[in-house]
Amino acid sequence: MARIKAPLEPFVYPIDPKTHLICGVDEAGRGPLMGNVTAACVVLDPAKAIAGLNDSKKLSEKKREELFYLIKRDALAFGIGECTPQEIDELNILNAALLAMRRAYLNMDLPCALMLVDGNKLPPELPLMAQAVVKGDARVPEIAAASILAKVTRDHELYELDRQYPEYGFAQHKGYPTKAHLERLQQLPLLDCYRRSYGPVAKLMAQRASQI
Repeated sequence: MARIKAPLEPFVYPIDPKTHLICGVDEAGRGPLMGNVTAACVVLDPAKAIAGLNDSKKLSEKKREELFYLIKRDALAFGIGECTPQEIDELNILNAALLAMRRAYLNMDLPCALMLVDGNKLPPELPLMAQAVVKGDARVPEIAAASILAKVTRDHELYELDRQYPEYGFAQHKGYPTKAHLERLQQLPLLDCYRRSYGPVAKLMAQRASQI
């Protein structure tokens, strides 16, 4: 018998969102072998409700693109922050993702009273109060909006890379270590956009070094 998932507990804001500016933050791109890790920070406008906000992974690409436009049009403010593959290799992916979140808030350029962050970790050295929210992208509209902006922004970057390097298939696998992606990598050079510290990439580099 299939297990029935318990509904998520509704999130209770620790301060009144009607009287305080609250931003939501999320990131996209931890798992792929290449590309930036991308974070977004969003302050929603209570007077302009955006229907359909949800965890970006639960939305179709078409729906994400529609909401991406609406969020950028109707939110009070938003910011994007990224860390490069080189920064990921230096810092590790967790620290790079948290740094990208901090950059997203600072790039938004709107001081807030509280930041709500998806997950169970907080970015370091924040200039405001912050609270981590497990499964926040499905429970908090501000975080859901941020997850959509982060995901679509990163996807757009991958589509641009796909136009430059169509032989890698970035538009299809989005950088994840699929069988097709790994097979292509065996035949192609490693671009600068690859994360050298990730297992499959490091293994390929070691193989090539041993053949010299």
